[in-house]
Amino acid sequence: MQKRWVVKPKNNVQKTNKLCDELGINAVIAELLLNRDIETYQQAKHFFRPSFDLLHDPFLMKDMDKAISRIERAIGNKEKILIYGDYDVDGTTAVSVVYSFFRDFHSGLEFYIPDRYLEGYGISFTGIDYAAENGFSLIIALDCGIKAIEKINYAKAKGIDFIIGDHHLPGSTIPDAVAVLDPKRVDCPYPYKELSGCGIGFKLIQAFVQKNDMDTQLAYQYLDLVAVSIASDIVPITGENRVLTHFGLKKLNTNPSCGLQALINLSSNKSGHFSVGDIVFQIGPRINAAGRIEHAKDAVKLLISKSLAEAEAYSTTVDDQNTVRKGFDFKITEEALDILDNDEVLKQRKSTVLFKADWHKGVIGIVASRLTEKYYRPTVILTQTNGHIAGSARSVLGFDLYEALSECADLLDQYGGHKYAAGLTMRVENVPAFQEKFEAVVQNSITPEMLQQEVRIETELNLKNIDNKFYRLLKQFEPFGPQNEAPVLLTRKVQGSGYIVGTNHIKISIKQEDSMSFDCIGFGLAEYINHINAGHPFDICYTIEENNWRGKKNLQLNIKAIRY
Repeated sequence: MQKRWVVKPKNNVQKTNKLCDELGINAVIAELLLNRDIETYQQAKHFFRPSFDLLHDPFLMKDMDKAISRIERAIGNKEKILIYGDYDVDGTTAVSVVYSFFRDFHSGLEFYIPDRYLEGYGISFTGIDYAAENGFSLIIALDCGIKAIEKINYAKAKGIDFIIGDHHLPGSTIPDAVAVLDPKRVDCPYPYKELSGCGIGFKLIQAFVQKNDMDTQLAYQYLDLVAVSIASDIVPITGENRVLTHFGLKKLNTNPSCGLQALINLSSNKSGHFSVGDIVFQIGPRINAAGRIEHAKDAVKLLISKSLAEAEAYSTTVDDQNTVRKGFDFKITEEALDILDNDEVLKQRKSTVLFKADWHKGVIGIVASRLTEKYYRPTVILTQTNGHIAGSARSVLGFDLYEALSECADLLDQYGGHKYAAGLTMRVENVPAFQEKFEAVVQNSITPEMLQQEVRIETELNLKNIDNKFYRLLKQFEPFGPQNEAPVLLTRKVQGSGYIVGTNHIKISIKQEDSMSFDCIGFGLAEYINHINAGHPFDICYTIEENNWRGKKNLQLNIKAIRY
């Protein structure tokens, strides 16, 4: 599919020149900084030199004082505390951070992760019953609970207090808990709104450390887990998240927790140079697999391990579950593609809605993402579980999936999520009607531009301006992630030659007029190799990276798209 190239408009010339003068940088670097709303020397200093001083006071978060007071009272009275969290990476890391911290000060502590298939997402009646039956008087819920009005009332009737630490958007009513920590509350003055669920857990222990005049390292020692949550939950890597990720990656690459070290040992990257992308592709899926295939408590046991030997035993279990997950993922993706490729009616639609009763519920979200990548249109994958239909949905840039599902609400039992990802349930008999109605909603509201994948280009650059000094400056823009992506650059009229690698990728060498030659990799771009080898000029958009092959390092361009 031909991608649409969108070049960001150039910034104000006076602003660019001012930043060049203040920082002693070239116009391209200044342009990239302005694209990230960095306009002054001080802002650039904070961006390039993250500091713990840039972390906000945790007591700025509404109800933080109430949360700490209730925890202190529980510890003082030797009450039993249950740390409760969601079954994904964000939830399990959040539970692991808060549990690991408080177990050093309190013996009456346990953790609880709901069963994905028996209890579903968030706080469950089953979990509350477990707490009541086992004498827990305080539950600290992480990465969930902001809409659990009925569940919190149920717990109160059983004499159980709740502290909620969530980062999802609240509804019109806030649960009646002892404390509700969520920066997205309209009445919360906390200056940064985009923390992960684990980030909220970190602020909770940071507040406890601050209130009790403890060594700040007691909180900072968990930043590798916080970084894993930020990367895996795809929250913006801006502001406070950028500081947390910066220091979290440092710890991950120098002195990781036992659980994360065990996962690093299983990965293909043992270099000590893990990036956000490495977490997303090598650590996150293994942690997630536990909840998808068996039970996410296996992931928490791994992450709270006190020795590498203990962690390695759990990491083997989690890795085996990830292997099973990949098998389900591959099989279901192949089946889904086969259905689409052999149905002309489905191929012509603006949306994809596929259902098969025996597809594994734990991987349908991954399959929905893969189909969205291939066909680039809103996608819903449905399966049958416990007598009802469960679905996972993914969207394309600019299309509001949550709003589309709300227009189909009459056919759904439940739905939730956000603009680009959502979950849903319905009765079996509603599947055909939902397929038709969702397609009609998409047809009525999606634009042709939304159905064409776009490459967002930050600025234009001549190849002769790329050298080691330029790359060193670019490296300081890391960690890369949402709202601070690795800059995609545009260079026109290059020429080169190369060959196909694998089934559909290319390795080429290019140059532009008087520039030096650059090695390039282009994934999924084999269709262009004949034009390239014919010597015709072409335009490329790309990111710059360092290729390390057998100890030899050189700059490499990772080509995102080609046109001529």
